[in-house]
Amino acid sequence: MISRRPRRAPILVVVALAAFAIAAVRPLREPALRAAGWALVVNEPVASADIIVLSLDSGGAGALEAADLVQSGISKRVAVFMDPPSGEDHEFIRRGLPYEDAGARQIRQLRSLGVTDVVQISRVDGTESEGQALPPWCDEHQLRSIVLVATKDHSRRLRRVLDRVMKGHPTRVTVQPARYSSFDPDRWWETRAGVRTEIVELQKLLLDVVLHPMSF
Repeated sequence: MISRRPRRAPILVVVALAAFAIAAVRPLREPALRAAGWALVVNEPVASADIIVLSLDSGGAGALEAADLVQSGISKRVAVFMDPPSGEDHEFIRRGLPYEDAGARQIRQLRSLGVTDVVQISRVDGTESEGQALPPWCDEHQLRSIVLVATKDHSRRLRRVLDRVMKGHPTRVTVQPARYSSFDPDRWWETRAGVRTEIVELQKLLLDVVLHPMSF
């Protein structure tokens, strides 16, 4: 089996060298860092849709965004992905203690924000799993359009995944970055969490570009 590491290494080395060069030139540093942050974020016009769908990792920020979209008249219905319990979750269940997965938590948050029409989608465990579950679910429910809410840093890569998996399906999908997600594309380098998010998500985005260069 041929390792993918040699394919990724040159790209990451180039990115690292470019970042070092930019950091050395102070007048160019902040504009370049902002551009790197916004490279992870999509900006699409949002119109009325059949339903709003929350990505699994959007968390409370996704619930807040969906509630605002409902209030603005984009759609009255919201769909939430469910996630399978992890190792420690199984132990809580075994001991008879309350267990609330990420999807159940979003449903509770949505209802506390006044959203009453909430449906569940099948259990998923990540972006690729969401991409596999969404097309048949949209076909089954004959949805013409959806707004999919994601965290800011995840929205660009999710857009690329959706462009691939929704080909041949009639549903129009708009990706809406959650305004309340913690990643700030204008100031991400000022916090350790922001730097970690930028590095991890940029690597994933670059890998997606390498593996799927024809995605638009």
